[in-house]
Amino acid sequence: MSAHTQTAEKGQNTTLLCQESYVCSGTDEAIFECDECRSLQCQRCEEELHQPERLRNHERTRIRPGHVPYCDSCKGANGNIMHASMTGSRQIAAVRCQVCKINLCVECQKRTHAGGNRRKHPVTVYHAGKAQEQEEEEGMDEETKRRRMTEKVVSFLLVDETEEIQVRNEEDFIKKLDCSPDQHLKVVSIFGNTGDGKSHTLNHTFFYGREVFKTSPAQESCTVGVWAAYDPVRKVVVIDTEGLLGATVNLSQRTRLLLKVLAISDLVIYRTRADRLHNDLFKFLGDASEAYLKHFTKELKATTARCGLDVPLSTLGPGVIIFHETVYTKLLGSDHPSEVPEKLIQDRFRKLSCFPEAFSSIHYKGTRTYNPPTDFSGLRRAVEQQLENNTTRSPRQPGVIYKALKALSDRFSGEIPDDQMAHSSFFPDEYFTCSSVCLSCGCGCKKSMNHAKEGVPHESKSRCRYSHQYDNRVYTCKACYERGMEVSVVPKTSASTDSPWLGLAKYAWSGYVIECPNCGVVYRSRQYWFGNQDPVNTVVRTEIEHVWPGTDGFLKDNNNAAQRLLDGMNFMAQSVSELSLGPTKAVTSWLTDQIAPAYWRPNSQILSCKKCNTPFKDNDTKHHCRACGEGFCDGCSSKTRPVPERGWGPAPVRVCDNCYDNRGIQLDVAELPSDEEGGTLIARKVGEAVQNTLGAVVTAMDIPLGLVKDAARPAYWVPDHEILHCHNCRKEFSIKLSKHHCRACGQGFCDECSHDRRAVPSRGWDHPVRVCFNCNKKPGDL
Repeated sequence: MSAHTQTAEKGQNTTLLCQESYVCSGTDEAIFECDECRSLQCQRCEEELHQPERLRNHERTRIRPGHVPYCDSCKGANGNIMHASMTGSRQIAAVRCQVCKINLCVECQKRTHAGGNRRKHPVTVYHAGKAQEQEEEEGMDEETKRRRMTEKVVSFLLVDETEEIQVRNEEDFIKKLDCSPDQHLKVVSIFGNTGDGKSHTLNHTFFYGREVFKTSPAQESCTVGVWAAYDPVRKVVVIDTEGLLGATVNLSQRTRLLLKVLAISDLVIYRTRADRLHNDLFKFLGDASEAYLKHFTKELKATTARCGLDVPLSTLGPGVIIFHETVYTKLLGSDHPSEVPEKLIQDRFRKLSCFPEAFSSIHYKGTRTYNPPTDFSGLRRAVEQQLENNTTRSPRQPGVIYKALKALSDRFSGEIPDDQMAHSSFFPDEYFTCSSVCLSCGCGCKKSMNHAKEGVPHESKSRCRYSHQYDNRVYTCKACYERGMEVSVVPKTSASTDSPWLGLAKYAWSGYVIECPNCGVVYRSRQYWFGNQDPVNTVVRTEIEHVWPGTDGFLKDNNNAAQRLLDGMNFMAQSVSELSLGPTKAVTSWLTDQIAPAYWRPNSQILSCKKCNTPFKDNDTKHHCRACGEGFCDGCSSKTRPVPERGWGPAPVRVCDNCYDNRGIQLDVAELPSDEEGGTLIARKVGEAVQNTLGAVVTAMDIPLGLVKDAARPAYWVPDHEILHCHNCRKEFSIKLSKHHCRACGQGFCDECSHDRRAVPSRGWDHPVRVCFNCNKKPGDL
């Protein structure tokens, strides 16, 4: 269509005019549409045209407001619709060619008027109104309406092959489904072996053959992960899964993913094209039922309580429809008309010792395909019948479906070690239980996956054995055990009733103690001069417990006398240093002024930096420029150069930024230092040398102090040389950032992450000591 046709020669109808121009010359309003004449006609033209006997029986329709005629090119000579067989509905005209005098839809216009001279034909554009659209919908049958509802449905990846959910949140899930958040839905999923046509089955069962789920004739599987789509006709979420027995990596994780989909489904279709039902089908459903009851029922109930959902998620498992397509063999039960197929299926389950107790129902629907294509009408009716049954599984909002899938993915996730797999089952316990193994005896934890996120400890039903490497003994008070109580006790430096210094004195005299919260001190290692017995033979019982990865040993040396002594000495030194800080500063400033050159400004007059005007605090150091004598902060006087005019040379000395830039300016003779100032200058140089020497001595004393600290640290503390950064905030330690040990966990922290104080009786610290932020949050005694 040319530009001229689109502008000057194209008219947009507000009122339909007569297209015959037989009597009215095309100026009157159209009243009728004649299918045989294929035109809109006014009152006068309609009467004149149909006066002849052969034209009186033409089918004419009175035009309503907003009426648009049908495409003439889509009709046959007798008004039969040829295009409808391909499109499923009659095509409404988009334009009328004023030269050809025919109405054309968009497709027919492109086909007949896209080239040649017809491109220049003037056209009139039709615009269908809402009344016309409603009339079209009212004229459709129910099947056509359903087809139109599914025309815009598209599928999306819900979970990938690594069990990662591909929708960001609940709102994103609802947006991709393209449904209302308040719409109550059910979930239908399909399972089966790879290549059995699962995606093809869903497309023909729910979407009238449209390729909503991708199909492919290639050998590789075309469905990887879990895909979902929304069926607006039946109000269900349709889920397509990856096939079984396919060549794939991460087989264990993908198999576990199938059970997560099964757990959120209301109806499961098991698709098989085998001529006879294989044992794998019954084995898969039986193992899935067992795993669902053992692992998923409890988790779904917990999700219902945790998320505050009104709809119970685990009243009963989904229903199952076994869709069996055969070519050469008869369908199940056809040889025994008196027995229903479901009864024969239950017998097969029983013979294989598989019990599908988790499923609310199991139905069989078979079809025998003598000539393709496959007939899915029976499956469609069976699915619709099961969806209408709300006695065991009721519809729920899409947000509830997403929360259930998210909860299962968070709980049952992570890699599955191949060396721990039991391949005799489709869904072994290793898919859903914790993968942690005891370091002492090698037995596995029997708790659910990721239970540590909820604060639930590891657990094993088997007994552990003692290992000297992990020292996995636990002491319990024997007297309390005989009274029916089990109270754990640990060896420590002093009793809880002793003060820190008194406890150290008693420890030096009579050794470590074992203290029971109920019985008090029950044992001292050097209570007598000789004949002290082992506590295991007298006052405590020994139990052996499992050692799980990431946990500490049980009876590590909690004797912290040396560390407590160091802590006390450090506290005393810090207190003396803080109390003497003020007088020391005053004396230091006075002494400095006494040996300072005459041109230096006295320390008492320097209140702020000469250049940046930053006020000096008590702990800040003041620096004199050797050229001008003014006081500066370290940042404004960090440069060095010789100042021979002041007597500082030839070695470079500290100068301010201004004097460093003005190094070419010379002093007058009157400003040169006198003999008296020269003596003072020598005294100043001697004072600086003494300060540097004392600083080196103090630094050298820090080295043996670090060795003493390593020798005194308790056994459960992480050595200082292994601590490179804060265990909490990950800040790297340096000279300015000191490292501190948490008395509970023994890790290294900065001061900000370990400023809390709390008693740690399990480690022998009965008085408040430094603990980290994480240990301080733990309830109960540490």
